[in-house]
Amino acid sequence: MPRVFVQGSPAEYYPRHAPEAGRGAVRRITETGEEVLHKPCRDVTEFGPDLAALIDDMFRTMYVAEGAGLAANQVGVGLRLFVYDCPDDNGVRHVGHIVNPVLEPAPAGRPLLDDVEGCLSVPGATMSVPRPERAVVHGQDKTGAPLTIEATGYFARCLTHETDHTHGVLYLDRLSKRQKRDALRQVTAHRDEVLSRRATRATELS
Repeated sequence: MPRVFVQGSPAEYYPRHAPEAGRGAVRRITETGEEVLHKPCRDVTEFGPDLAALIDDMFRTMYVAEGAGLAANQVGVGLRLFVYDCPDDNGVRHVGHIVNPVLEPAPAGRPLLDDVEGCLSVPGATMSVPRPERAVVHGQDKTGAPLTIEATGYFARCLTHETDHTHGVLYLDRLSKRQKRDALRQVTAHRDEVLSRRATRATELS
């Protein structure tokens, strides 16, 4: 079985970082409480060099922050778009971007799986969040061509997490009040360390 899928298609070889990252610039990652993260994003309607440049920046920013996915509103742009570089539970790597993602509803009665989840916009916090074991996302690529990505396990968690972002939903919104307070305490304790590590990596990747 191929060890890497790029935009849903198998690849014989793929570099450590997506080539887009080499063209991109690091952008500041927005944090919980900032308005752009908490409202639904707009559909992408223009496919061209500006969109491609945004995707380049998002890939570079994601790698600097050591993330598995990053949505556009996490770099302050309220558009329905995310990038990802994420393993599934079998260790297969999945890399790509999805514009205007639409998540298929999970089948009724299918149990959700609890697993630990973090978010680059909630720096330093991890919490257990219930998610479907399988996800199917329909959307477009940066040229506007239709795209469907199917995922299981951790990669499915990544796709549902990032699609949530495009609706203005953070994983914090899926927690109880007590759990959310716990997550925010973790941010208070670890945020400075996380941001310092990102700053160091930004220099190393330049």
